Amino acid sequence: MAQLAGQPVVILPEGTQRYVGRDAQRLNILAARIVAETIRTTLGPKGMDKMLVDSLGDIVITNDGATILDEMDIQHPAAKMMVEVAKTQDKEAGDGTTTAVVIAGELLKKAEELLDQNIHPSIIIKGYALAAEKAQEILEGIAKEVSPDDVETLKKAAVTSITGKAAEEEREYLAEIAVEAVRQVAEKVGDKYKVDLDNIKFEKKEGASVRETQLIRGVVIDKEVVHPGMPKRVENAKIALINDALEVKETETDAEIRITSPEQLQAFLEQEERMLKEMVDKIREVGANVVFVQKGIDDLAQHYLAKYGIMAVRRVKKSDMEKLAKATGAKIVTNVRDLTPEDLGEAELVEQRKVAGENMIFVEGCKNPKAVTILIRGGTEHVVDEVERALEDAVKVVKDIVEDGKILPAGGAPEIELSIRLDEYAKEVGGKEQLAIEAFAEALKVIPRTLAENAGLDPVETLVKVIAAHKDKGASVGVDVFEGEPADMMEKGVIAPLRVTRQAIKSASEAAIMILRIDDVIAASKLEKDKEGGQGGGSNDFGSDLD
Repeated sequence: MAQLAGQPVVILPEGTQRYVGRDAQRLNILAARIVAETIRTTLGPKGMDKMLVDSLGDIVITNDGATILDEMDIQHPAAKMMVEVAKTQDKEAGDGTTTAVVIAGELLKKAEELLDQNIHPSIIIKGYALAAEKAQEILEGIAKEVSPDDVETLKKAAVTSITGKAAEEEREYLAEIAVEAVRQVAEKVGDKYKVDLDNIKFEKKEGASVRETQLIRGVVIDKEVVHPGMPKRVENAKIALINDALEVKETETDAEIRITSPEQLQAFLEQEERMLKEMVDKIREVGANVVFVQKGIDDLAQHYLAKYGIMAVRRVKKSDMEKLAKATGAKIVTNVRDLTPEDLGEAELVEQRKVAGENMIFVEGCKNPKAVTILIRGGTEHVVDEVERALEDAVKVVKDIVEDGKILPAGGAPEIELSIRLDEYAKEVGGKEQLAIEAFAEALKVIPRTLAENAGLDPVETLVKVIAAHKDKGASVGVDVFEGEPADMMEKGVIAPLRVTRQAIKSASEAAIMILRIDDVIAASKLEKDKEGGQGGGSNDFGSDLD
């Protein structure tokens, strides 16, 4: 509201709240830092888990950064930006979500200290941008090349990513499954490999132990055989995939058929029966003994299929049909009449098995399947969910290495190296930006410090020891949280893809810069129904949203 010749001029509606300049920055930084602090304790092999209960009482127990932030109902706009950091990290690299958010929170904390010294935000922003760019260069320099055929290294990276999750007791076993799955679906394009994670299907069933999780070289479908008279097990299967219904189609036009005698009705029914039998005869003729249909199968068609000893499954999801095509080499046919022997896929075995009391169809022993399934088992629903998250991370980490062919030591080693090298770079840059680059370098130490803290070690003492050893023994020395001492992470097999650390630094610095650019927050008042005691209680005080 402004005043013109004594008259108030109203620009924003009543109830609007506005924070300007230093206030806006302080509140945004505080909100983002609270998010980072919330998930900081989950970092590393000794990180703790969070239990999240939603408004319906559903429980999620996890220490996966992206999952925690996704499940939290965050209101504050700056805090929501931190959720975006985790989502981007998860999408681009698949792991390192907690790392990215923790670094972003620490960058903002250091920026606030500079703002308190009256250093202008645009100087901090410039320094951070220079540091982030230099960091990418340094990471490329310290990354080691690795071949996609180096199964041992891929397995170590998968184990590193699973460590610290609920499934870590079986980490060696799960890592093998992740590596095997990725290598199976990887496709060579030119001299590079490409991995489409849509070709790795996760099926979850509780009951049994995590150890009974298995990789199926083919597809598992959560369906059952449509007719009790059909075989439940078919060896040397010839598979037809039909994305139409095995039913008599109704006419598209609104036609009316007048039947005046019982003979006409009988002829009509016989014609329907003949059409269905022709469809089934065609399937039998081309040599198919297993049929997957995307839509329905008429009862009479089921009867004929059962009579001919053909196994059939109906209402299979489109995504499962595509995976079946990739695994078995079958072509998806729209019209049964167009089916030819060349369209059929092959599998050594198609079998209906009971898993945790429910029937599932296993299509196994495909020659060179470009789609595979991981059947996840675990004692309870929460365990199965957490094993799935661990395996997803492991699979994405292996994918990163297969595609990029570059790895880094983990355990805080790259962050310490960046911190040391950026300090030297800051001196070269000089000017006020030097302070911002030094702040960036200092902020990166939050990763090794947090790893030590979460393992119950003295963070200051551990950090001093590790930095000293790092300077003496080289770039791969990090924090060994099990021994509480500095150790060579490459020797210990604690490794991560270059893409994970690179993306974490990139996402974190971009989010910090974006939040620092904001010097004015104008928040509209909540809707009337909220003020009457609906959701949100009408409060638009940013502080109260953070509590």
